[in-house]
Amino acid sequence: MKVRNLKLIAKTDEDLRVISAHLQDSIVKISDIANLKKNKIFLMQLNRFMWEDVEKGVFRKNKRIRTVLKFENVLTASSKNVSQKKNDRFLDFLAIESSKMPDKNYQMNLIFSGDIIIKLITEAIEVTLDDQGSSWESKSKPSHENL
Repeated sequence: MKVRNLKLIAKTDEDLRVISAHLQDSIVKISDIANLKKNKIFLMQLNRFMWEDVEKGVFRKNKRIRTVLKFENVLTASSKNVSQKKNDRFLDFLAIESSKMPDKNYQMNLIFSGDIIIKLITEAIEVTLDDQGSSWESKSKPSHENL
């Protein structure tokens, strides 16, 4: 049976929420984040936890897959609590929040655990999530404390 990798495209807030949900509990190494200013592209390569597989049945294995998250038409990128000097550190992805600004641009906040935020200002919502290669088995399933 051929495995089909996930490829999602977001052009609206609703689309972006779908991508955000698929990325929950992904991990990203700081060195795997790039802001290509000249091209107005922001890229991240993450290890995505495959929630869609776990939810298909109780006998499914926990798996991760490399995925590329690409934002286009990026005007600015800034971060809070990210040290470029510790680029071998991993960040735990929580969510993407977006809002339309008065100047018609969009602010997208990539939220990570530990009060880490990457803020992007973009001209439009043009985001893709594209799984790469084959998945691998993960020893554990992410869990969250009930708040």
